[in-house]
Amino acid sequence: MSDMILLGTRKGTVIFERSHSTWRPRPIEHAGIPVCYAARDPRDGTLWASLDHGHWGPKLSRSRDGGATWEDVLSLKYPAGARYIVKYLPTPDFDPEAPAGQPEYKDATVFKIWNLAFGPAEQPGRVYAGTIPGGLFVSDDGGDSWELNRPLWNHDSRGGDLFAGDATSENRWYGTPASIDYGVFEPGIHSIIIDPHDPNHMYVAVSTAGVIETTDGGQIWAGRNRGMTNDYSPNPESEWVHDPHFVTACPGQPNHLWQQNHCGVFYSADGAQNWKKVSVPDAGVHFGFPVAVDARDGRTAWVVPARADSARMALDGGLCVARTTDGGKSWQSFRSGLPQANAYDIVLRHGLDVAGDRLCFGGTTGNLYVSEDRGETWQCLGNNFPPIYSVRFG
Repeated sequence: MSDMILLGTRKGTVIFERSHSTWRPRPIEHAGIPVCYAARDPRDGTLWASLDHGHWGPKLSRSRDGGATWEDVLSLKYPAGARYIVKYLPTPDFDPEAPAGQPEYKDATVFKIWNLAFGPAEQPGRVYAGTIPGGLFVSDDGGDSWELNRPLWNHDSRGGDLFAGDATSENRWYGTPASIDYGVFEPGIHSIIIDPHDPNHMYVAVSTAGVIETTDGGQIWAGRNRGMTNDYSPNPESEWVHDPHFVTACPGQPNHLWQQNHCGVFYSADGAQNWKKVSVPDAGVHFGFPVAVDARDGRTAWVVPARADSARMALDGGLCVARTTDGGKSWQSFRSGLPQANAYDIVLRHGLDVAGDRLCFGGTTGNLYVSEDRGETWQCLGNNFPPIYSVRFG
């Protein structure tokens, strides 16, 4: 189990270290700067932070000495000619299945670097970054240079090759409210899953579009949304227009994937060929943002349930973590050590992580909790942190 926890928060990067059974935070890094994601590269120990500068825009920062010093990385940039079809915040009578009108185009710029993922040991410089407005970038030199994955950017599900001209198909990627703070309503890639047995096999998850898979290193991409439902769409089982909040896979059994979706919890035991809703609303397991999966047993996963889309806070009765060990057939809720009154926490999509028997989560109210026994009991590591955007073991 890891003895480091990295937090991306509204006001900087916080690193916790465990010594003699006690977790202690270091002084905050990137003080005052929103950090939407922070993680450690398991191959060489490099620490990464995705910064949301209010004035300078998004940047990446990395540390190669365990966080003692940090350096800015060349910012991701869309190539000349990269365009996308503009989306607008839906109105109450919005129908995503209605025929699209004349598309409006916009030159692409990076609004947010939402997620990072690291390649396998045999690709020591490979790093992936997912952005708003829905671009997947790849680096093969440890972040010194970046290239847009054009086959995904040019996919038929989002209008085709707009480098070459106007759209040749209908855009089925819709916006995410996470982009509203940037003055737009555009899709974003928040989950990047690399098959540990085959680096050419990957999934990405898009809010709002769905899950997309490649088996050839990113040259061909295909939607993997069968079995998912979008309850607020006129056609709930549409091929696209799905809103996964976070998607992850079991490292030891990568055919087992989990997602916390806007419309429930979904599980796949066949490599995302089929999804099954495993929500249990009567037990409080339905709406939420994060999900974590055991490293060895693909049937075991954890979620931090929220009350509802319309009331984004802890469940009635207090904060809890739910665990399944049978692929979502049944769920247990654990509350020991968590507040059961006046709890209004919401845990965002990157705000929960697992390492062995240890779990950690943090919420937008600045509360941070850790469990050493697979989520059954919890201890609080602090209540006064800035709003927490991401939690990752190092």
